[in-house]
Amino acid sequence: MTRPPAGRLVALLVGMTLALGGIVLRLAVLQVRESGTYEALGVEQRVRTEQLSATRAEILDRNGSPLAITLDARDVYANPTLVTDPSAEAQPLARVLGLQPTHVASALGTANTSFVYIDRGVSLDVAAQVSDLALPGIGVLPAEKRYYPSGSIAAQTVGIVNVDGTGITGLEEQYNTSLAGTPGERTVELSAMGQPIAGGVQVDQEPEPGANLELTIDRQMQFQTQLYLRQAVAANHAKGGSVIVMDPRTGEIYAMATYPTFDPNAFSTADPSSFVNRAVTDTWEPGSVNKTITAAAALSSGAVRPSDTFQVAGTRTIEGYTIHDAEPHGSESMTLGDIIAHSSNVGISLVADKVGNERLQQTFRAFGYGAPTGVGFPGEAAGIMQPGDQWSAITRATVSFGAGVAVTPLQMAAVYATIANGGTYVRPSLVHATVGSDGVVRTEPPAPRHRVLSSATSTELTEMLAYAVQDGTGINAQISGYQVAGKTGTAKKVDSQGTYIDRYVASFIGFLPASKPRVVIAAILDEPDTVYGGVAAAPLFQHIARYAIQRLGIEPSAPVALPPHRLAVP
Repeated sequence: MTRPPAGRLVALLVGMTLALGGIVLRLAVLQVRESGTYEALGVEQRVRTEQLSATRAEILDRNGSPLAITLDARDVYANPTLVTDPSAEAQPLARVLGLQPTHVASALGTANTSFVYIDRGVSLDVAAQVSDLALPGIGVLPAEKRYYPSGSIAAQTVGIVNVDGTGITGLEEQYNTSLAGTPGERTVELSAMGQPIAGGVQVDQEPEPGANLELTIDRQMQFQTQLYLRQAVAANHAKGGSVIVMDPRTGEIYAMATYPTFDPNAFSTADPSSFVNRAVTDTWEPGSVNKTITAAAALSSGAVRPSDTFQVAGTRTIEGYTIHDAEPHGSESMTLGDIIAHSSNVGISLVADKVGNERLQQTFRAFGYGAPTGVGFPGEAAGIMQPGDQWSAITRATVSFGAGVAVTPLQMAAVYATIANGGTYVRPSLVHATVGSDGVVRTEPPAPRHRVLSSATSTELTEMLAYAVQDGTGINAQISGYQVAGKTGTAKKVDSQGTYIDRYVASFIGFLPASKPRVVIAAILDEPDTVYGGVAAAPLFQHIARYAIQRLGIEPSAPVALPPHRLAVP
């Protein structure tokens, strides 16, 4: 056997040396200069960070009764790549979840994905039944579900959350950040099989639960208010309605109801229009309940005294338009008290002429017209009021009796609360306090307030409103043993083109006891067949007021005197 030439051996040795040198050099580069890069890639492949949801806090009524809580639940998911027979698996799964088999089969057959939700927020019992099916590619994940123990009670006010636990209406939306808390994180190091590595990276940042929300709402008052409102809507064949019950001294709202309502535990099957809190977000032309503000402007400006009289005809023509009173009558001598008690459109227009545009609008603005109350509710409307320099004589006349101006029920309730509170406006409030996970109670600051009328003017108005209930259009709001002060309203509705139509909003807004008011109630019915506020809304006020007397322990007080008047008792 001949030996290979020496040159070939040398060449082979040099080649091997160079190759080994290259490998060593590359290893040196990888382990020294680029070690950090590859270490980061390795960590990225092994370490996983997942978000830990914070438990959404509760919403409670003023006495601690829960209106919204969070329950342990499960999400049902599928990995379509592991599903062997979508149609076959869909049948038992749909039966357990109460879903349509075709919907489930479609989800199980989703292409190009390894994860799809089948159902979310199911109960633990249903989740256990899903697990018992042992279907390929089907699993459950820990989750939470919002639950409303009181069902439809205060549903529009409390609001709802979506499937991801985010508030989308009502106070759930307004206070979403506070209720939701702060999510945490869990970081773990996993093996190639997806199992935690012993001694590997494991870091937990615990979530911080949200803060409980304590409302001013009284659950029992809210329940009875909704019950009476539903009955009144049915009895008067109305389209719907709203009621607000509040303390005039503090602005705290005991009840805020809108009908039709819905069950927030099944909101996916409800009419979305029923989610709207119309007491705050919708406006209407208030009609004759607005005459009280015109009277307030007249008295506070000194343009009219309670004893002054007006010759009031049944009709009056202004700039080619004819306004008229609800009941035909000849010329009558009326005081301001008579005009309010018997709800004369013609009479209040004469009063407005004495006040003038500038002072009239100043008074409306002082009562909060044209601006949201700031109650702290999403979508609160500001109402509509034309600038005073754009008012003509007919505008002044119509605005004086509540046409050509639009307000929310809450704005109107705040007007009467101001009179009941001796002339001081207090901003309405729905939230009393928040309670953090640390147990610290953070009470809401006192509601802002400002003086609108003198105490003397408020007393004069209260006397006129008491007269309206005793001898005027509000007699159906009377309560034995208690003097009620209030005003009826009947307003024509306007269509989308701004044309008045033969559909009406009936209202009664008042307070009691007249001399020491403890509660203000605004009762409003939309399109009742009975039309008039004194017929449709005053009895609703009466029912709710009787319950409020019992619930709040309201005692009778000495009656206020009736104002100067000329008209006889009807």
